[in-house]
Amino acid sequence: MGCHCGRARRAARRIGNGRGPCRLLSPPAALGADARGGAATILGPMASPSKAYHLTTFGCQMNEHDSERMKGMLESLGYGEADSRDQAELILFNTCSIREKADNRLAGHLGEAKRLKSEDPDKVIGVGGCWSQSMKERVFEQFPFVDVAFGPGQVHRLAEFLTSDSITAQGYFEFEGFTGHLPMRRARDFQAWIQISVGCNCKCAYCIVPSTRGREVSRPAAELVAEARRLAADGVREVTLLGQNVNSYGRDLPSSAKASFAELLAMVDAVEGIDRIRYTSPHPKDMREDVIRAHAELESVCEHIHLPLQAGSSRVLKAMRRTYDRGRYMDRVAMIRDVLPDVALTTDIIVGFPGETEAEFCETLEVAEQVAYDSAFTFVFSPRRETTAAELADPVAHDVKRERMQRLVEVVQRRAAERSQRFVGRRMEVLVEGRSRNDPDRLRGRTRHNKTVNFTGPGEAGEMVWVDIESATSTTLAGHADAADEPAIPGRLVERQLT
Repeated sequence: MGCHCGRARRAARRIGNGRGPCRLLSPPAALGADARGGAATILGPMASPSKAYHLTTFGCQMNEHDSERMKGMLESLGYGEADSRDQAELILFNTCSIREKADNRLAGHLGEAKRLKSEDPDKVIGVGGCWSQSMKERVFEQFPFVDVAFGPGQVHRLAEFLTSDSITAQGYFEFEGFTGHLPMRRARDFQAWIQISVGCNCKCAYCIVPSTRGREVSRPAAELVAEARRLAADGVREVTLLGQNVNSYGRDLPSSAKASFAELLAMVDAVEGIDRIRYTSPHPKDMREDVIRAHAELESVCEHIHLPLQAGSSRVLKAMRRTYDRGRYMDRVAMIRDVLPDVALTTDIIVGFPGETEAEFCETLEVAEQVAYDSAFTFVFSPRRETTAAELADPVAHDVKRERMQRLVEVVQRRAAERSQRFVGRRMEVLVEGRSRNDPDRLRGRTRHNKTVNFTGPGEAGEMVWVDIESATSTTLAGHADAADEPAIPGRLVERQLT
């Protein structure tokens, strides 16, 4: 149930679908899906909206997924998306609390929302996501102009607030359902997220996710396969399976419905029309041989594995509560490279965890050199509330963190550039995503290895084309597609025959 923030002040006027009074008694009544279970609605062309919303998203892929569901839910209620906040009656923020930078950015955006609301008091301001969940009623104390706040497990409650006649600000912070059950408005017609689980049972010292998204809960495999089939029928070619720890999927399911992550990959691979399967984020402790072999044996599972390192020092990993040491991590890398020699390996690394010495940081550099990641997300440690790392002594000085970060980035980029050279001279299957961001005369797409390709030649968004790779940097590939080529037939076997 939602909890009132206790402020009996006027919220902005009720915003519904413009067809008279309505109250959302339960999610199925207005949304076409039960937020606690059942099939999600895939939205088609929408009638002229009577109200406009603007949504700003911070953070991870799960937040991107949640925002697509939020948009679908709002559009099922008769809203349309505005290009800017000043054009919207409803201003929303889907927040992140992983890093301090996201908090600071949010504060700036909320300042603009406050100004817009002062100019038009009928505007509704809503804050959702992990930051909202971590703050709870403090959202209203710090930003009293906010009308509704909700956590990632209560997105459907936003619809209840908007279709009610509430005159008080509302906060909803108890986990009640998967956003994956809500209607969706996808960013691209041919790509989609599938939320397979929420929450995390790990207790990493630096991570706020367990307190904002709760313990791990998996969706039944049959429900996920049905969603994949609906997406394929709607033209989706590539799906990304989402969870805070995807490869521990299914362990909480009842024995009658239990399935491992590798088994789920096989089920989705069998769905006609799904040409590519990706997933994020896995945990090294759960990266088992059956999952690795799924990459080699299942045609749709892409040759890309994200394997978060976080630190190269076993002592620091223990302080982080990562449940593996450097040796065990490197054993996983060796297994992956043995089964998948051409795989793209990416990672996450934190610099400056409390107590990290120069020698321990050098161990991280050693791992980055040895593994030669195709890319890495690197972060300077910042303490987050409600985490044990926030209470640790011996913080690393900020200037030391920045200097170490520069050294790490140099290693990562150099090794990634070296790794990228293996693609030069090959003909690669590329899923076209649109025009190049830097050159409108070129197209942009992505290989199965998750490498961005900018290329000349024919192609439309959503098509698979063959691209001859001519050059490579640490982050992108470049090449050309031949108009005489047949459209690419998805699958690594065909690609290898042509290389």
